[in-house]
Amino acid sequence: MKINANINPVLLCFLHFFMWLYDLITFVPWFLLSGARERQSRAMRVKAKPVKDHPESPYRSVDSFHSLASSLYPGCDTLDKVFKHAADLFKKKDCLGTREILSEEDEIQPNGKVFKKVILGKYNWMSYEEAYSFASQFGSGLSALGQKPKSNIAIFCETRAEWIITAQACFIYNFPLVTLYATLGGPAIVHGLTETEVTHIITSKELLQTKLKAILPQVPLLKHVILVDGMGKQQVDIPKNITVHSMGAVQAFGAKQLHSHHSLPMAHDIAVIMYTSGSTGIPKGVMISHSNLIAGITGMAQRIPDLGENDTYIGYLPLAHVLELSAELVCLSRGSRVGYSSPQTLSDQSTKIKKGSKGDASELRPTLMAAVPEIMDRIYKNVMSKVASMSSVQRGLFSLAYNYKMKQISRGSTTPLCDRLVFRKVRKLLGGKMRVLLSGGAPLSAATQRFMNICFCCPVGQGYGLTETCGAGTITELGDYSTGRVGAPLVCCEIRLKNWEEGGYYNTDHPCPRGEILIGGPNVTMGYYKNVAKTKEDFFEDKNGQRWFCTGDIGEFHSDGCLKIIDRKKDLVKLQAGEYVSLGKVEAALKNLPLIDNICAYANSDQSYVIGFVVPNQKELFKLAENKGVQGSWEELCNNSILEREVLKVITESPAAATLERFEIPAKLRLVSEPWTPETGLVTDAFKLKRKELKSHYQEDIERLYGGK
Repeated sequence: MKINANINPVLLCFLHFFMWLYDLITFVPWFLLSGARERQSRAMRVKAKPVKDHPESPYRSVDSFHSLASSLYPGCDTLDKVFKHAADLFKKKDCLGTREILSEEDEIQPNGKVFKKVILGKYNWMSYEEAYSFASQFGSGLSALGQKPKSNIAIFCETRAEWIITAQACFIYNFPLVTLYATLGGPAIVHGLTETEVTHIITSKELLQTKLKAILPQVPLLKHVILVDGMGKQQVDIPKNITVHSMGAVQAFGAKQLHSHHSLPMAHDIAVIMYTSGSTGIPKGVMISHSNLIAGITGMAQRIPDLGENDTYIGYLPLAHVLELSAELVCLSRGSRVGYSSPQTLSDQSTKIKKGSKGDASELRPTLMAAVPEIMDRIYKNVMSKVASMSSVQRGLFSLAYNYKMKQISRGSTTPLCDRLVFRKVRKLLGGKMRVLLSGGAPLSAATQRFMNICFCCPVGQGYGLTETCGAGTITELGDYSTGRVGAPLVCCEIRLKNWEEGGYYNTDHPCPRGEILIGGPNVTMGYYKNVAKTKEDFFEDKNGQRWFCTGDIGEFHSDGCLKIIDRKKDLVKLQAGEYVSLGKVEAALKNLPLIDNICAYANSDQSYVIGFVVPNQKELFKLAENKGVQGSWEELCNNSILEREVLKVITESPAAATLERFEIPAKLRLVSEPWTPETGLVTDAFKLKRKELKSHYQEDIERLYGGK
């Protein structure tokens, strides 16, 4: 992506001359003293290669070519030992941080809606020594409440320090932890709790009131509810067979009778039963052992250079998602601080932050952050919208700096002057000290990745993994500034490509072998809880006893051993005339248009064209409506047939559409006024589309767009 600069030609010539002169003067000392030669050499090296000279051969990282890595520290083969090792090593160092709430108030919006706004203070920190002690005492308290080793216990809670303390307590006492997304609906929660037969659940007051209360009678085995945020004034009618406790009371009880001879976990014991977010139906419980998670975080840690006690990680994604849990466990294993946030309080402009006060990133100033592409796309669109509203001179200078830096980083060069003079303000949106952004959960568009590289002045480690592989698969090396790829296999696993004839992908394809991605290694999990048939379908063991997972994603290996995700089996639809359409490819191509906040492509096999559901950008749609002389409320504009046609015209004539085949471009559209959030049940917590739910939700529109109504 190149941004057009609109500057006076004379000034433009002067600025280009100044940049040329600056490059000329600084290049030699920069190249010799900054380690640029080594960085360029590392970025261009072969990062992974096939184990054998055969199309079926798996690819391995050159850093683990002869033996896959599976442990962080010698002798630490279970997660409780890893945390104990970190607690002994970093005793007094800050471990877990929670921000204090100074005040809370309701703010009435112009449309009559009431938003809750907060003013937050400083972060209060718990040291590594204190966190380990709290976890040990809490685990002891759970044991005293009747929780047995190797018996499942559930956590249904928002991301916060108490979540990770609960997890560590369960690791220490060998309680398999059942994780459920806080945004799951009632039936999915009941399914998870009844399938795993839990008797104890850890949750918050809000979730007990809003979600759990209604379904408690449907979970007869449940006996104890532990609230992480204290008892408060109980207004919930609880069934008589259930007792409610505060986390503090359970911890205090456990401290009095600390179990020093409790049942210790083994490496192959289940640590977590992680329920997926259910993008394709009923959530499945993935059984993850201690050794699986340790192998996964070993692979991730190797791709983050110099990770240690000088780093601060900001945690705000759902801890019930393998990306966030793995990222936090990696940081805690290396002595980094983890400060907690939420999507509603992350930045100064977040919805719950009172105007004029600091968001969590400004206060915490993190160096590390994990993000799903949806969040990065929002940041990208917001910043570019502000750039578009600048004066022509400001916009021109920003564009010139942006294009200059894009050219420099493609060569492996840095731009300290541009970073300080132009991008400092943008960088401050995330605190100003970010050194690594980790992206996972879905493919990240090239435009957004390059924008984050340039404006936030840090590399983006785009990764690929699944719950079934502990989130570990690949991560791009931080010196690799190419876009659209997810990097080489991590040191804990290997990847091979399996032919998929229906889609026309073969591991003998040239110049890039292509096929379904299979991941093998110690990070590949034990399978699905109480679902032998699905486990046999998706997992297998080779003749050497190594476990493999069939991902359903289609990838291609490049000559340097890096992987690119190019398709997904479940997203492929065959149209009436025989053409194959990758719905994910269509969405990825169109999603970054300024007019589109979100898009879902849809196709029926008995039809000849693709249709689309678009959540428009409000500002851009109102602007389009004004240009076309269309008036009305937001809902009225989204239901206006003229605007449907105009949005379709914008899409069809966009440069993004030029990357698609004619039959892949949606022929008809439905504009949607309601944003798709995890709370609506139409996307997962990682903002992946739930196609089944979207199809059901918009069934009448599908019939209308295909001429049925």
